[in-house]
Amino acid sequence: MKQFIGYVMIICFFPLIYLLAEKIWEEAAQAQAHQQQLEEEIQLPEIKSQLPVKMFDRNGNLFDEDYVEWREPLSLDEIPEIVKQIFILSEDRDFYQHIGFDMSAIMRAVVANAAVNSIQQGGSTITQQLVRILYLSEEKTYERKLMEIFYAHELEKLYEKDEILEMYLNEMYFANQVYGIGGAATYYFNKPLQELSVAQMAFIAAIPNNPSLYDPLKNFENTKARQERLLDLLANEQIITAEEANTYKNEPIKLNIKQKTQKFPDYSTYVLHELKQLIAENEGYTEKMEQATPEAKKLVQKELNEKVKELLHSGIIIHTALDSEKQNQIENSIDSLLTIPNLQASAVVIDNSAREIVSIYGGKNYKKYDFHRAYQAYRQPGSSFKPLIVYAPLFETTNYTPASTVNGGKFCIGNFCPQNYGGAVYGNVSIKTAFKYSLNTAALRLFTQVGVDTAFEYLNQFHFESIVEADQNDSAALGGLTYGVTVVEMADAYTSFIDGSYIRAHAIRKVTDLEGNVLYEWPTERKQIWSEQTVQYMRSLLSEVVRSGTGRGLYANSSYIGAKTGTTNDYKDFWLAGLSNEYTASVWIGYDQPKSMQSLERAKIHFNIFNRIIND
Repeated sequence: MKQFIGYVMIICFFPLIYLLAEKIWEEAAQAQAHQQQLEEEIQLPEIKSQLPVKMFDRNGNLFDEDYVEWREPLSLDEIPEIVKQIFILSEDRDFYQHIGFDMSAIMRAVVANAAVNSIQQGGSTITQQLVRILYLSEEKTYERKLMEIFYAHELEKLYEKDEILEMYLNEMYFANQVYGIGGAATYYFNKPLQELSVAQMAFIAAIPNNPSLYDPLKNFENTKARQERLLDLLANEQIITAEEANTYKNEPIKLNIKQKTQKFPDYSTYVLHELKQLIAENEGYTEKMEQATPEAKKLVQKELNEKVKELLHSGIIIHTALDSEKQNQIENSIDSLLTIPNLQASAVVIDNSAREIVSIYGGKNYKKYDFHRAYQAYRQPGSSFKPLIVYAPLFETTNYTPASTVNGGKFCIGNFCPQNYGGAVYGNVSIKTAFKYSLNTAALRLFTQVGVDTAFEYLNQFHFESIVEADQNDSAALGGLTYGVTVVEMADAYTSFIDGSYIRAHAIRKVTDLEGNVLYEWPTERKQIWSEQTVQYMRSLLSEVVRSGTGRGLYANSSYIGAKTGTTNDYKDFWLAGLSNEYTASVWIGYDQPKSMQSLERAKIHFNIFNRIIND
């Protein structure tokens, strides 16, 4: 009946419609031209939303949230019936009867707006409001209004009423970058919608009508006044009694504003870096990058960046291996040790059994998205590189043992004539002695026994991203590289000395969507790099370094501790990499602008850091 009256009113106001005809036909033509685009956009409205990214530690505790817009999407079944009633009664009583627009309401608005010669009333249904939220601007023109009607009618053809209502309740703006009724509940009261009282539900339901006027953080009294009007509306419609309405009005409203969870920025920043690698591996971008020309790589990288952005905006949950307690202890411990101005450090700890990164340190006073020294700072590794490039390949390919003899005297290959620490010259020594005192001349001699190509065949099985073809020369035996390596890469490679097997260590366990469906996981198959005998030899040598070599002063609350030190030319970098029964770790200290740290050598700051992170 109401719609019939609406059409009668159209006839009555035909002269007014005639005056708008030119604009109407113009918009109609435009609408037809954009029909295909319209259908494509309407079918996937959720793409327009930017949902939060949440990270959980190994115990299932939330430690990081990333979002510009706060949202908590809910299904219609999860939204209390009284909330639905509030919006239908206050915004669109005939929601379940109209075809997307209410012509009688539109004509009332036309008459009212004509009287003041501007657009003040909109006559919008819930469907029209959803269209405006998803596709159109808030500009108040007749052209935009007409397009809104076309879109609303199209939306009604594509979706059931309940689906439209669900989208509407999840897309409405609740001020302060909060979207959707579920997001409003958790943002303003820090509780799920279902746990709110009727008074609290009505309070947040008051906001979307005019998010500026009813912003509870700025205009609390305005919000409260509209809440009371909504409660009266429910009483008038006999949804609640008048007595209940008064009770709800008198209930004190105490906001409990949600604070964005942003703990452990060192770890969360690394997780986002690793997420990109995970997507690249799973979606084939890594392989494309390896095969692409330099110009084509830029396009592949651009595609990957778009894929990552799309995933982040879709709302995901990242389950990680973070040990929150250990991470907190490590951050506090290392910060307290870096008392010298501008001295920096980075460190990583990997759980031996699962090969997971349980904690990571990106630098003193690290803030999220700062330069992350654990995975972005490539520095020369010095002698800490020798176990990977010289000694393990040596035992794997020859009959040498730790008891075998090697000459520690002067040795040159062409113009490359390295010296031992302090210029010391040795005669024949055991490999065990050469290793624990880090003799450069002995390491270079042994490297020639392995051969450059063979050594790099083993090394390339690890994930050293900045090692280039130019590094395949004799100086690599002593950790002399074009760009260097990171502490993450070093600890990762050292995990091969746990039992000879290797799989890239990860912080991410799995990535799921909001419903818990697994989107990405790392493979779990391990590769055997070193034989059992090689592992036995290497663990013995690393242990001897701690017992009586350059690593004296290191310790672990474990039956095993082994490590290798590294010092680069002019004391610009101090390194430690090693393992206990429980953890594998790597530490670097230095200055962002490299300079000599010779005066800090005896302080052994990197030793103190290693001891704390391997034991905390």
